[in-house]
Amino acid sequence: MGGDPETEPMNIPLPGDRPAEQAIHRMIRVDHAGEYGAARIYAGQLAVLRNSRKADLLRQMRDQEQVHLDTFNAMIADRRVRPTALLPFWHLAGFALGAATAALGERAAMACTVAVEETIDAHYTTQIDRLAPSEAPLRDTLEKFRAEELKHRDVALANDARLAPGYRALTAAIRAGCRLAIRLSERL
Repeated sequence: MGGDPETEPMNIPLPGDRPAEQAIHRMIRVDHAGEYGAARIYAGQLAVLRNSRKADLLRQMRDQEQVHLDTFNAMIADRRVRPTALLPFWHLAGFALGAATAALGERAAMACTVAVEETIDAHYTTQIDRLAPSEAPLRDTLEKFRAEELKHRDVALANDARLAPGYRALTAAIRAGCRLAIRLSERL
């Protein structure tokens, strides 16, 4: 109280604004779906590349994605968030994307990681910017996960992702698919 109304943000919802809790539920729902999909992508890649030179690297990234997924599983339960109805689809689609890119070779698998992680970076950044101060623990989690996703991207780039056949087209298609998955998982 006693603050300057010209400089303090207004917490009065505008017509068309979503209630704060509903917006948080959508964030958790989509982030849970994204981490679920990422875990499935690595499962598909490892099904194809389990004996390759990149298998240990893929396992490390998969294990970190599993920690992210476990965190969102707990948030889903703690905050009583309805998961996306599309989880069965992401189960298959994530595995298929991972297996298909791995079948194109290690570099294509790494290109997939670049595309997914760059999309997630932008997504998490937008969410972080929208969170109220009261959601500091969620913000901290998203910032930590965002940094880890960027490390995955950097590892993939260091492992010849850009040398994948059709790198630009492949990553553009995967990014578009990720953005669509985000929009659908928020709503359904």
